[in-house]
Amino acid sequence: MRRFALRVKRTRRGDYELRLPDGERELLRSLPGQLRQTLPTEDAGVARLFPPAYADDPERDAEYRRMVHEDLMAEHLEALQVMEETIDARRLSGEQLTSWLGAVNDLRLVLGTRLNVTEETYQEEMDPASSETPAYALFLFLGWLEEQIVEALASGGG
Repeated sequence: MRRFALRVKRTRRGDYELRLPDGERELLRSLPGQLRQTLPTEDAGVARLFPPAYADDPERDAEYRRMVHEDLMAEHLEALQVMEETIDARRLSGEQLTSWLGAVNDLRLVLGTRLNVTEETYQEEMDPASSETPAYALFLFLGWLEEQIVEALASGGG
């Protein structure tokens, strides 16, 4: 089995080397803007980023949302902004890479919700002719990248 090269690696200086080929950078470049446009909407995928705190108590849940929604939105937007600003960077600080982790996770959650990904989805073989295959491939790529970011951050620092 061929192993893919690491895309994120902690350096001896304590920062992180971002080893994304140009094609992957181009793919990732447009995603934060797309999510930013969708965040303020009632999109079912976006709802996944703002889960209910009190699913069985609409009144308490509404109060919770009034208290935290703006802060959560600001966190999502900040992570997307950092990703956009550093998409061409070769090195990232721990703080920047943590923002990347948040942005990639948000992108993956929204896409996975739209695709209705479940545990069983991973067991199914994708039909190459399906209109969902490119989106599912992007979902898998984002998961793979997220895993590499987590492993790099866990290797020390960040």
